[in-house]
Amino acid sequence: MRVVALVPGSIGDQILLFPTLDNLKRYYPNAQIDVVVEPQAKAAYQVSKSVHEVMAFDFKDRNSLADWGNLVGTIRDREYDVAIAVRQSWSVGLLLWLTGIPIRIGYQGKGSVFLTQAVLFNPSQYGAAAYHELLQPLGINAPVPELAVNVPKPDIEWAQKEQKRLGVHETGYILIDGRSEQLSQDKEQDKTYPVESWRQIIQDFQYKQPDLPVVVIKGADDDQFVRSLLESSPDIKVTAPGDIGKLTAMIAGANLMLSTDSAALQLSVAVQTYTIALLGPTDPAKLLPKNDKFLAIKSPTGKTADISPNAVLEKIWDG
Repeated sequence: MRVVALVPGSIGDQILLFPTLDNLKRYYPNAQIDVVVEPQAKAAYQVSKSVHEVMAFDFKDRNSLADWGNLVGTIRDREYDVAIAVRQSWSVGLLLWLTGIPIRIGYQGKGSVFLTQAVLFNPSQYGAAAYHELLQPLGINAPVPELAVNVPKPDIEWAQKEQKRLGVHETGYILIDGRSEQLSQDKEQDKTYPVESWRQIIQDFQYKQPDLPVVVIKGADDDQFVRSLLESSPDIKVTAPGDIGKLTAMIAGANLMLSTDSAALQLSVAVQTYTIALLGPTDPAKLLPKNDKFLAIKSPTGKTADISPNAVLEKIWDG
């Protein structure tokens, strides 16, 4: 059986789909599973256990008829037996109808007239569980499995060397995934957390647990963010994993992860690292499974920046 899943969204959205793809592969071990994702989300599948091929298509772009036509042609050429659409969309529904794929599964709503099987979408449900219900038309009604990833061996070895370089290999460490201040001007501004608030959390932690290092993840645009933290807390460690495999391996080695709503948050859940999530507009029940390892602090205003450092510290010390 050949299956294609159309998955608009971020890296975090892709990781939430992993349990669905893994269970599909478990029930149909000979299935070939491909995905069509936005270019910036392709990296997620470096740590996927079940996907054969990843194709890029910018669902958010103002695509011409030629762009959509090329995608239809690409999908038709592969002669898929099953298509799964994880977003309600007239354009995606029509695209799948044009491909001629015999089994087309998606959610009830926009574009479902073009599907052969439509599943009711529960907007308040944990994201991974909502995706998993798309397997019902294929006769898979088992509970949703836990998030899981497959970290390549070279990335595990890189993380071990990186931990030794940072001097945290034996002691363990607290890992922080902060957001670049540059993001405060874009549509993700409600998910960012101020440098000053991170600074207060780090300083309190270093005072109470001086022997447990704090490691900050540095992304491509985080120079100013990291520089600002180092000015007040020169003892913090900084790591800059070059890809998602290395990032996952570093998260797996941490004693505790502090994160905003990001891909790193879902990776932390997947590797079962104790996690405290700082969330703004998103309902924690949609992002995190029910598990004592994963705690959420929801902003009272819907903006992550309005979570007080004291609220985070209380969760660290009492949670």
